Amino acid sequence: MNYQETLDYLFIKTPMFSQVGAAAYKEGLDTTIALAKAYEEPFKAYKTIHVAGTNGKGSTTHSIASVLQESGYKTGLYTSPHLKDFSERIRVNGKPIEQKYVVDFVEGSKELIESLKPSFFEITTIMAFKYFKDMGVDVAVIETGLGGRLDSTNIITPLVSIITNVSFDHIKQLGNTLEAIAGEKAGIIKPNVPAVIGEASANLRPIYESKGSPIVWAEDMEFPDVEFELKGLCQEKNLKTILAALEVLKLDLNITDDAIAKGLANVVKNTGLMGRWQTIGTEPLIIADTAHNEGGIRYIAEHLQKMMKSEAPKFTKLRIVFGMVKDKDISAVLALLPKDAVYYFCNAATQRSLPAKELQNMASGYGLKGNCYPTVKEAFASAKSDSDTSDLIYVGGSNFVVAEVL
Repeated sequence: MNYQETLDYLFIKTPMFSQVGAAAYKEGLDTTIALAKAYEEPFKAYKTIHVAGTNGKGSTTHSIASVLQESGYKTGLYTSPHLKDFSERIRVNGKPIEQKYVVDFVEGSKELIESLKPSFFEITTIMAFKYFKDMGVDVAVIETGLGGRLDSTNIITPLVSIITNVSFDHIKQLGNTLEAIAGEKAGIIKPNVPAVIGEASANLRPIYESKGSPIVWAEDMEFPDVEFELKGLCQEKNLKTILAALEVLKLDLNITDDAIAKGLANVVKNTGLMGRWQTIGTEPLIIADTAHNEGGIRYIAEHLQKMMKSEAPKFTKLRIVFGMVKDKDISAVLALLPKDAVYYFCNAATQRSLPAKELQNMASGYGLKGNCYPTVKEAFASAKSDSDTSDLIYVGGSNFVVAEVL
């Protein structure tokens, strides 16, 4: 098999959550443990850092990895989903996994795949763990896929467990209350392993404290100003979480303030991060962001409104290219979006995508007006065609929408 044939095989044989949704979700760690044993538990060959949370996981993992690279550590980074190519999920010092390695790993794992029938995320997780061992990494930053307690990544014992925040997402799998969701995220906290919690209301703190491990509450800490490459209101809170985690990591790793400054100023260059308040065009200014749930969109909407009202020079018109997938709380998101924008509703090329016409109809109930388009490409092209150089275009609502624009 070549690289594309290998990916096609994985997509067919191993259900992928980002493509089919809940049907790909497998509860429990038995399959992952069996896969890990077959490959001699490769994650024990290096130190790890574990990151969970509803929003901010990607920014947090990439930023910590960037600092570790600046500190001289050979650094693995495992994240999901990918935006343009599968190889983005598994990186060493910012470089994506080699296509040949993916092909060889899958061909060598066919018997296991056929017998254990893992999900896409389960087999990908073990691929990442083995790749990091084979590449001789010093430390790997590992992002959970969904939840925490039963997530495939939750077979590691990290230097620190990080939970960025909790809001409503994946309620069918994680629970329909914030307490239930926090309980699932808290499942990555290991005995006697310090945990850093980015944001937690008073009623959620006992859930984390019940694990009996040392807890650092990032939002209660004060840090000196530092230049952070990632922009957007949500990144102000993410930065506190990142800095708190780095303070904990200083106990085990040689991390200097200079490495922190360089790492946080060069996240994109060092790690290849995409889709986080990313500027993809000027005149008009075009911003893309992968926020796709109530918690993430709340920050996006606030930032867009702030830019339209107070930033100089002021933008003439806000245009939003927007699509969502069917299994999100779409009404909660639509209720937050600016009503004074022009919308370009679209559906991405995935079976999970909510049809543009249906999204347009739902949005009209919240005072959001605009046309609908059969593809992201057509919606984006129309937004650019309609714009003056002084307009602001925002692209978002789904990882898939941002991926197609990028």
